[in-house]
Amino acid sequence: VQLQASGGGLVQAGGSLSLSCVASGNLFRLEHMGWYRQAPGKSRELVATLSSGGTTRYSESVRGRCTISRDSVKNTLYLRLNRLKPEDTAVYFCHHRIYAGNHKLDDYFGQGTQVTVSS
Repeated sequence: VQLQASGGGLVQAGGSLSLSCVASGNLFRLEHMGWYRQAPGKSRELVATLSSGGTTRYSESVRGRCTISRDSVKNTLYLRLNRLKPEDTAVYFCHHRIYAGNHKLDDYFGQGTQVTVSS
């Protein structure tokens, strides 16, 4: 499985941004997907998840101004961030978890896309 993220950039505080993550490979046993982010000097944190059944979850830091969604035809995962804050500045990574059989789960991450929010 390969994940290609895009859509990052420089945005002013209060603005919006949409990130995309195109997945390729064997997605037959896709369990769930998500977006993580890592700010300079900080550990990677979970931003949002979307289960194969459609359940979404958001971190407290983005809840109410973030939407995760997926186009299953295009195998593309999206993250829409509104009312951006400087503290949203980070490298954003998409994630897919695939059931590999024999009770094994494989995790895949994209290469990351930089989001910078100016104040």
